Amino acid sequence: MNNKRPVNLDLATVSFPITAIASILHRICAVISWVALGFLLLVLCYALSSQEGFKSVTEVLQTNFLVQFVSWGFLTAFGYYCLATTKHIIQDFGFCEDFEGGKLISWTAIVIGVVLGLLAGVLVWA
Repeated sequence: MNNKRPVNLDLATVSFPITAIASILHRICAVISWVALGFLLLVLCYALSSQEGFKSVTEVLQTNFLVQFVSWGFLTAFGYYCLATTKHIIQDFGFCEDFEGGKLISWTAIVIGVVLGLLAGVLVWA
């Protein structure tokens, strides 16, 4: 083994390519989406239990900023997760597999994800 290899453990000096950033964001959004699914099922169970439950869930979603912010975060994470999954499926079919194509499709997924996040904000707060 060559012990003279450079070792760089300072993560502040490491710059990731956009393909790595898109992949890491995809994994983070997957975890957020699965956690959100658990909360969503609990809220749906409560909202569908009675008319009072539905009214209380509707009122909280319309008036509580923290709940709206968390809902926006969940929607944004799920939107990017779906986009990045579509990106991976496109690449699995053999398109954009080279580094330049990967950069292009990663930037596209991130930009559309930001747009979806803005649209989710409009949906939650409008």
